[in-house]
Parts: sequence; C-alpha cells; structure tokens
Amino acid sequence: MEASGFGKGSYPIEVGVCLSDSSTHCFLIRPEQNWVHWDKEAEKIHGINRDILFEKGLSVNEICIRLNDLLKDEVVYSDAWSFDNTWLWKIYEEAEAYPNFKLDTFRKLLTEEEVPYWQETRQEVIADLNLVRHRASADARILQEIYRRIKA
Repeated sequence: MEASGFGKGSYPIEVGVCLSDSSTHCFLIRPEQNWVHWDKEAEKIHGINRDILFEKGLSVNEICIRLNDLLKDEVVYSDAWSFDNTWLWKIYEEAEAYPNFKLDTFRKLLTEEEVPYWQETRQEVIADLNLVRHRASADARILQEIYRRIKA
C-alpha cells in the first residue's frame, strides 16, 4: 500500500497486489471526507498527488469489492505489515465491510538463514525488473520476485 503520509492521521491512497501468476492489480483510493492528512514528502516518494485520487480513485466500497474478488480465501503478504494492516482495516472499516482474505507479514515466509539475503536480493530484483516506480503494484511484484529468488 501507499499512504498519504508516515504518521498519525495518514490513510491509504493506493493498494496493489501481485497474484501467483505474476499479474498485478493496482487501485487508487479516493479519500473519504474525513481523510485530510497530506504529507508532501510522502507525495514525492510515491508520485501520487491528492487531486488524482479524487479524479481517478475508487471508493472504499469499490476497493473492498475488488480486493475480495481478487484475493478470496488467500493469505497475502506484506513487507510493511504493521502499516499495511492498519491501512487495510481503515478501508474496510470505512466501507463497513470485512476482507475475505488474510494479510500477513512477509517475514513469516523466511527462515532465519534466509533473512540476511533480503536486502541484497531486493536490490537485485529492482535492478533486474527495472521497477523504479515506488508504487503499490510494483512493490508487490518486487516482493513476489524476492520470495521466488530466495526460495529457489
């Protein structure tokens, strides 16, 4: 996920997933009326401005429907679980819905012996895939490829 900022008051602005077939899906999230926090430093990192969220973003209801359709009964993994879990629940609570999938930490997939290879493999994957955009679906694809290479 990408968010409006790094601290209190931040909210999700984009969610991306990479499925087992390596297909990616990415959705901008239209901010709710009470979601007002905006951090220009975060905007510089992800390159998404607030205006585009209102222009092209989907409602939290539509986000929940799409994620539930894509991820039904799956366990999906995040390398920033504590943030992403908070933001995911912010979407679902606002929509008065529940995810039909589970979000878990990527760290759970790695053995102690594999952990030291995480950062080096991440840099290799970014270079090899040429995914320099800091966006949710690109980050999800990178994470999937890190897993594939470490487990190979």
